[in-house]
Amino acid sequence: MAPDRHGSAVITFPNELEVVITREFDAPIALVFDVLTRPEHVSKWGATPPDRMTECSIDLRVGGNYHSSFVTGDGTVFSFSGTYLQVEPPVRTVETWHFNCWPDVEAVETMELQERDGVTTFTWRLAFRDKAGRDHMTSFDGQQDSLDEMEDILRSVLDSSRAQ
Repeated sequence: MAPDRHGSAVITFPNELEVVITREFDAPIALVFDVLTRPEHVSKWGATPPDRMTECSIDLRVGGNYHSSFVTGDGTVFSFSGTYLQVEPPVRTVETWHFNCWPDVEAVETMELQERDGVTTFTWRLAFRDKAGRDHMTSFDGQQDSLDEMEDILRSVLDSSRAQ
């Protein structure tokens, strides 16, 4: 896997209720799905240094819940949680999305993967209940770092499997 071959994520606003983030990874779809949905991986990319992940639980089934929390350098606690609405390994999950700092904001998060010629395209969509909720999404601090960390995890797993 070439480091950062595909560069930064692309962030778009297709309408007044949605945010879409797209990134390509040089890795098979099943591995990318695992890195997105297994706590041992999410706990590494869900918070990037100096932030620390303090909780990461994932019950990956329809009706199952997920919850992750992390602490920033200044001691602020951020958490995300929701319930899985659809789980279709290794191509898609759909879940409710709640962020502790915006208690009145509701969204549905969709994570979709497509693989072509060994490159997996990850599309991350947040569809908000209302424009006021989507208007909170004006900053993407940490998103690029998290996706870069995902790429590092994928590279490490692929390198380890090739060495065996």
